[in-house]
Amino acid sequence: MATKQDGAARIAENKKAAYNYFFEERFEAGMVLQGWEVKALREGKVQLTDGYVVIRNGELFIIGCQINPLKTASTHVNPESLRSRKLLMHKDQIRRLVGKVEQKGYTLVPINLHWKDGRVKCEIALAKGKAEHDKRDTIKDREGKREVERAMKSRHR
Repeated sequence: MATKQDGAARIAENKKAAYNYFFEERFEAGMVLQGWEVKALREGKVQLTDGYVVIRNGELFIIGCQINPLKTASTHVNPESLRSRKLLMHKDQIRRLVGKVEQKGYTLVPINLHWKDGRVKCEIALAKGKAEHDKRDTIKDREGKREVERAMKSRHR
């Protein structure tokens, strides 16, 4: 279910993206959704892990973001859980992104979905892929922090 944080309720988060990529810049984009998708998002029936963003004809589309329909979905609607969904951003921002994505090694990755003023927003990042040794460093840092927290916790008992 969505959690309240910084005035916006989080719907879903792509934790795998932070492990696989270095984030250069972050952007917020609106999403074009159908009614059944909004209802499914309210129930938390979404998965972002395999999602990525592409630019087609000067428009942004999120691909691989899976929104599973509710069992109570209407019979006259044919829900497609893996369809590509359009992202809404200003033209000048998209033009800037096109220039950066065409550079070597940059890609657009969805980081999270959240509610903002009753609308679904997708936070995307201009990202560069991590090498294998960078991923190992990330794991080492995370485990080091975990050990320090354990030591502090046992000391306070």
